[in-house]
Amino acid sequence: MVGLGTIINVVTILVGSSLGVLLGNRLPERTNGVITDALGLVTVVLGGLNVIAMNDKSLVDEVGAAAPLLIVLGSLLIGGVAGSLLGIERRLEGFGAWLQNRFSNDSTDGGKARFIQGFVSSSLVFSIGPLAILGALSDGLGHGINQLALKSTLDGFAALAFAASLGWGVAASALPVAIWQGGFTLAAFFLGSLMPEANVSAITATGGVLLLGVGIRLLGLKKVPVADLLPALLIAPILTTLVALFI
Repeated sequence: MVGLGTIINVVTILVGSSLGVLLGNRLPERTNGVITDALGLVTVVLGGLNVIAMNDKSLVDEVGAAAPLLIVLGSLLIGGVAGSLLGIERRLEGFGAWLQNRFSNDSTDGGKARFIQGFVSSSLVFSIGPLAILGALSDGLGHGINQLALKSTLDGFAALAFAASLGWGVAASALPVAIWQGGFTLAAFFLGSLMPEANVSAITATGGVLLLGVGIRLLGLKKVPVADLLPALLIAPILTTLVALFI
């Protein structure tokens, strides 16, 4: 069944979030803050591991040793300009606020901000990364859901930890995950081929930088507009292809 991997992923996020909210209500505020900081640190580590993909042999062989960093930088600059003009961060936060008003009983300013933070941060963490893209593509091509099954397990535990600190906004992140991964699954189903390995490495490295931004947000160091940078994930494979053509 095409799309089964994403369906499982959505279910694990919802289940993990529900358990996290039940657990979070029993924890003091200081403990919830420590959980958020721990998630921020782990997200930074995950982002750093993904950034290392700039050194992947497939990417270096395709574009040369110096180009990967420039590709990631160019993708972030072009994607950031496009994303800010489109107002992706603002729209995502607005959508989170709409969901909060629609489904949450906490109408205080603090409750609304907590819901939006949970929604935006978890949406970015669950949607950025090689497993979200590669797993969805593999599912669409009929190669199995092993990668998305692994991602679902990781996301379920992450959702539990997020929701214990940030509440029901984390559960709402299941919707953009369904749209994002479902889109890649459908694209793979109709196009019928995987992108070159070098392009995947470029996406992974660029996504790693975005995850670093998410970690910085969770740690409260700076509210990096990561959502506005999301188009960089689409720009990275395009720049990789263009650079390879001229080398």
